[in-house]
Amino acid sequence: MNRRTFVAGAGMLAGASLLATGAPPLSPPALAADARVDVDSPLPARAATGRIDVHHHFLPPAHAEALQRRGLARFAGQAIAPWTAEGALALMDAQGIQAAILSLSAPGVHFGDDTAAATLARRCNEQAAELAVRHPGRFGSFAVLPLPATELACKEAVHALDTLAADGVMLLASVDGQFLGDPRFDELMAELDRRHARVFVHPNQHISSTTLGLGTPGHLLEFACDTSRAAVNLILGGTLERYPRIDWILANGGGFLPYVAWRVSLANALPEFADSAPQGVLSYLRRFYFDTALAAASPSMAVLRELVEPTHILFGSDYPQAPAELVATQVQLLAGSGLWSPTLKSGIGRGHALSLFPRFAAAGEGVVAAPVNQSESSLQWLGRNLKKPIGALAQHLKD
Repeated sequence: MNRRTFVAGAGMLAGASLLATGAPPLSPPALAADARVDVDSPLPARAATGRIDVHHHFLPPAHAEALQRRGLARFAGQAIAPWTAEGALALMDAQGIQAAILSLSAPGVHFGDDTAAATLARRCNEQAAELAVRHPGRFGSFAVLPLPATELACKEAVHALDTLAADGVMLLASVDGQFLGDPRFDELMAELDRRHARVFVHPNQHISSTTLGLGTPGHLLEFACDTSRAAVNLILGGTLERYPRIDWILANGGGFLPYVAWRVSLANALPEFADSAPQGVLSYLRRFYFDTALAAASPSMAVLRELVEPTHILFGSDYPQAPAELVATQVQLLAGSGLWSPTLKSGIGRGHALSLFPRFAAAGEGVVAAPVNQSESSLQWLGRNLKKPIGALAQHLKD
């Protein structure tokens, strides 16, 4: 089945109404109805100016119930915000947002039991799919996966991308104390690479953060650390080199990563990273996409502008964890910024995201395809390794 053909029908549409009332989600067979909606069909031309929000959280009934059972009303020092489709659409209409790609926020779906996490992930992803059918052109989804259960995460990724037509997957920057880039996740990385998947990286509160004794709420500081550490680990651990076809979107402007990019690039001089990051740290770092959620102010954007191509900057709101008033402020900051030309402002708001998610394009709207990255070629590898003995010989002769 083509991953962009959304399997839908009367059963799913009925499930959407159940979702609105908080009733249990549809069982998987109900999703496999006969009628199909081709989500590659272009949207009406009037949709061509709306923003695309790549950082928009939802709280489906399945997840809300799971959090409630565990007494989790707050996480990382912040209340877990409620969400409704009606409230989200009202916010989107008020702020000129055509489409939002929905994702769960931290703490995700894994609470210690692999099987329970996989079941919860499936329910949440099906409920996201129901919303996409009920509101065509308004909602997409980044599927949640039951990491650190890698094998189960692979199965759910395949189901979400191939059957539910998810737009990508959401991965927490760290799970069970392990950051993305850890070899234990390689099986999942290979699966996502085969599908040229879009991966949205959202911060988590690392277990070490709770032992620091800081009075600062985790979502203000530790979240930025989590994203930054994961991104660096993805580079220096070789994930970006081994699995180049994955497109990575870092939440919140990449945390601290843009500011420390040059310092991290000093790893180029360290021999232990010669094979894992042979194309140079900054070349990998510039492959990342960065959303503007809670990073829309000029100081943050100025650093990003110096580091990456503007085409790698995407609009994000962090709604509803960022309430409606804060979303409006972020929209105003970007619209009033002197850093960007009108063309680039439009690109950040919409066009750059269309390169990754062309199904949201309007009829007749031009879309520039996102580049496909490559691993080091055999010729590059040979040239790099030939330099080692030549350099050693030159140094010997010099001595």
